[in-house]
Amino acid sequence: MVVLGIETSCDETSAAIVNDEKILSNIITTQVIHEEYGGVVPEFASRAHVKQLVPIIKIALEKANVTLKDIDGIAVTYGPGLAGSLLIGLCVAKGLSLSLKIPFIGVNHIEGHILAVAANNPDMVYPFIALVASGGHTILVYIEKPFSYKIVGQTIDDAAGEAFDKVAKMLGLGYPGGPIIEKVAREGKESAINFPRALMDQDNLDFSFSGLKTSVLYYVQKKKQHVSFSVADVAASFQKAVVDVLVEKSSRALGLYQSDHLVLAGGVIRNARLCTAFKNMCKEQHIHLDIPTPVLCTDNAGMVARAGHLRLQRGERSDYSLDVAPNLSLDALI
Repeated sequence: MVVLGIETSCDETSAAIVNDEKILSNIITTQVIHEEYGGVVPEFASRAHVKQLVPIIKIALEKANVTLKDIDGIAVTYGPGLAGSLLIGLCVAKGLSLSLKIPFIGVNHIEGHILAVAANNPDMVYPFIALVASGGHTILVYIEKPFSYKIVGQTIDDAAGEAFDKVAKMLGLGYPGGPIIEKVAREGKESAINFPRALMDQDNLDFSFSGLKTSVLYYVQKKKQHVSFSVADVAASFQKAVVDVLVEKSSRALGLYQSDHLVLAGGVIRNARLCTAFKNMCKEQHIHLDIPTPVLCTDNAGMVARAGHLRLQRGERSDYSLDVAPNLSLDALI
């Protein structure tokens, strides 16, 4: 089965082609206009998708050396995400489905992230714990078997990626915050500032990054009033606090659910400092660790196409009445 994947949940316009074995193409265009505003502007994002999606689908087809006549099904993100952006992808998917007389399937964006590790390796080993850490989500999920999801921990306020963006803005570093803070942090001392780690009580698997973000704000404001401070030290100490929490909570989840398999997913996972910490933890505890290739960590149609491919193979189909779901939770699949 050959599947076309479409991803337009936020500010990446992406199209991909997958078959039963691997990703044949995965084209991603990031909208740089949002850098001027320090965050994603929904109206600009949806307009960019309108201009870019069809040309990107054509490029994905050409790179995969297939035509629309070769496509057996379409997978498209229908939530969570920005309503206007999601609508562009869903409308194009429905139009292609109708014209080509092939089925389409709406894909939960979070499930797409979790199944990204299966993009070029369809034979997943179950059960496992998955950590999804991105700009909009920070959740721990226990997956006992295919398509069986149990949320065991989640953020009660800001997501990890959101905290990176906001702290980068406080420090005047720009957007997106994750890559910038990671770069600046290499020149700083992780032990310079002891920022708080919230909800670290035993057996607590939930996350909270709002207090950490506020602590950084107060530190910066106080230092500005009296003396200069090292931006690199702040970035490094902040990053260390986030890494410590994500690793510790994931380790607890593995223990509580007696799992020896951890899957990482989401854009925050591209952080090299975080990956190193997880690799060390998993080596010490004899945990099997799966991390998608960097391009499959951020929003991309390859992960959407793979998730849709697996569901289409099960005989699942979406109705043309399917609407976008900006606040869609993984609970919808449970």
